[in-house]
Amino acid sequence: MAMKVELPQKGFNFENFQRNAVLADKGYKAPKVTKTGTTICGCLYKDGLVLGADTRATEGPIVADKNCEKIHYLAPNMYCCGAGTAADCDHTTHLIESKLELHRLQTGRPSRVSTALTMLKQMLFRYQGQIGCALVLGGFDVNGPHLYTIYPHGSTDKLPYVTMGSGSLAAMAVFESRWRKDMEREEAAELVKDAISAGIFNDLGSGSNVDVCIITADGVDYRRGYDKPNQRGVKEQSYKFAKGTTAILTEDIRQFVDVVEGDAMDIS
Repeated sequence: MAMKVELPQKGFNFENFQRNAVLADKGYKAPKVTKTGTTICGCLYKDGLVLGADTRATEGPIVADKNCEKIHYLAPNMYCCGAGTAADCDHTTHLIESKLELHRLQTGRPSRVSTALTMLKQMLFRYQGQIGCALVLGGFDVNGPHLYTIYPHGSTDKLPYVTMGSGSLAAMAVFESRWRKDMEREEAAELVKDAISAGIFNDLGSGSNVDVCIITADGVDYRRGYDKPNQRGVKEQSYKFAKGTTAILTEDIRQFVDVVEGDAMDIS
């Protein structure tokens, strides 16, 4: 009789949650939540929408990556900016990307932004905020351009311009003062660039470069490294020390003779 093998359940696993709660009740120090930093945003314009993100990845007070990608592919007509825990954002967007691909193969129709929105919000709500994933979803389908924000608990907003992440307030200040309806393509791209730059220069968790993704009915224009406001400049002086700067207390010079096959090494 063949043994029945139980396959592991797929998805996110939070089985240690109760264990950590018991340890905390007994006085043990509970693990702290890692502080993350990001600035992501998006806005609608006359013919489509523009998404933007900075490229700094942090591990607490440490800059882990200066040029990471925070604008994730979901479908040929749809991209998604992620803020929060990097691993959660990557795995969540990859999972929804595969589900959208299967949906297109089954229906034979291009993906709609509302479909991705429903998949993302239902998944995040199911885990009750345990997945640290805040998203700005943008795409263009048969109903035109769409722009949404999705919070870690599953709540969503639909607005003409949105910001998320630790630098969202600085970015929102730029949108509130300069966004207007029916903007031109390059004008909208510059507005998003300036909004992300505001987050870069006013939030310690955001930094490095600005990535921009323009989505229209004709396709996607993903501009990696659209602006690089933090390039390293030329050093004003040399930091090399002149020979003899450090005092030498003892000196021992040894000369080694090349080893010839069959001969021993002579040391003088």
